[in-house]
Amino acid sequence: MERFEYFIRRLLVIIPTFIGITVLCFCLIQFVPGGPVEQMMMKMKGMGAAEGPADSSTTEALSDSQRKAIEKHFGFDQPIYARYYKWLVSDRIGMRMTSYAFPNKTAWQLIQERFHISLIFGITGFILSYLICIPLGIAKTLRHGQPFDVISSIIVFTGYAIPPFAFGMILKMIFCGTVEGFFDFFPVTGFYSDSFETLSWIAQLKDVIHHMILPILCYVIGNFAVLTVLMKNSLMEQLGKDYVRMVLAKGGSKTRAVWGHALRNSLIPIATGIGSILTLMFAGSVVIEQVFEIPGMGRLSLEAIVGRDYPVFMGILSLTSLLGLIGNVLSDFCYVLIDPRINFQKQ
Repeated sequence: MERFEYFIRRLLVIIPTFIGITVLCFCLIQFVPGGPVEQMMMKMKGMGAAEGPADSSTTEALSDSQRKAIEKHFGFDQPIYARYYKWLVSDRIGMRMTSYAFPNKTAWQLIQERFHISLIFGITGFILSYLICIPLGIAKTLRHGQPFDVISSIIVFTGYAIPPFAFGMILKMIFCGTVEGFFDFFPVTGFYSDSFETLSWIAQLKDVIHHMILPILCYVIGNFAVLTVLMKNSLMEQLGKDYVRMVLAKGGSKTRAVWGHALRNSLIPIATGIGSILTLMFAGSVVIEQVFEIPGMGRLSLEAIVGRDYPVFMGILSLTSLLGLIGNVLSDFCYVLIDPRINFQKQ
């Protein structure tokens, strides 16, 4: 019963936390220079300059007279609390707001167009990271101090030392034919070929996989070393516990002690990342998507920030924050599944 009450409390805490995050970010972007009002003013001044010479008093009078109209158009004539309430309630956390950069589309329409791409990359990278790192961490534990452990550690930490975007540039140089003398196995950019629509569904699947291989390697390498070392250290810690020593003292092998007794408890720290699966559709790496020119959520976020497209930026931020908070609750739920002994009762 106390577990049910705990999860209810955690879900209720999401509401004030979400409001706090969005209020802070909403207030901050109001004071960032170069916003939509300033951009519109600069465009109008540029159009006026192109039409012919004008003295400074005329330009200033034009700017002052039209600034209030522009502010009213973007809603900046209202108090900040009124704008936030409109964004939160009337505009459905900004999803109904029209994009400044794409006047014919709302923030939600732009997100819908791109989130499936980041979702595919995110889930694929997430699954591959866990499928590779957990068995590798177990193998390193069973061969602790042996050549396999040493060599794999060198490879893991070498990969961890290389930033994902730099790794992506190296992969493009070697395997995409961008440098003469190297291989030309994979496409340089994009998520699918120009002739994608004319292909059969099997050919389309192959085309997408062909475009995904190099970016996925960059996604995986970012978490590769952390998950592998975390898995090994957690398992090594469990092997030092009394219950495992008892198994070994009774004649059980190290392999049996690991797989039959220590593994489940060692997965508890790994469960901290399970909740992040809810944010994978919006968590695409900005730099990786820029390197490979992938039209995903990370690139959309960067375009919204650079272009001061506040509706799109706040829409992505709000959805990411909300799913991240729910993901934290999901991680706690995974704790319970892995270790039913966990007690959530207040002390």
